Amino acid sequence: MQIAQKNFYKKLLGRAGEVRAANFLKKKGLEIIETNYKTRVGEIDIIAKDKNAIVFIEVKTRSDDGYGAPAEAVDRKKREKYFKTATEYLVKNEQTESECRFDVVEINNGEINHIIDAFCIE
Repeated sequence: MQIAQKNFYKKLLGRAGEVRAANFLKKKGLEIIETNYKTRVGEIDIIAKDKNAIVFIEVKTRSDDGYGAPAEAVDRKKREKYFKTATEYLVKNEQTESECRFDVVEINNGEINHIIDAFCIE
């Protein structure tokens, strides 16, 4: 597969995973506030509300497990960018006193796994 085709496939797979994740989260009772929230620092796939908490959700989709579990791709650098982007969101929306958490939804071979409170910033 050529590089351009491979990148297109990865983007398509990722977007499809984000849509599946949002539908899954809605069924679990979360209210989707925003998707693909972008700042100059980074992007958050899904921002949702779960009771009183604002939830920042990274979606990782894999078509096979050749590269390990999808959640393993959320490394320290990615978590730091997520935290900075989430902070910008909270400040912009005047919600700095809100309870918040960071979740990961991993989709691997079609199976969905929602990891609640998947990471925190040290």
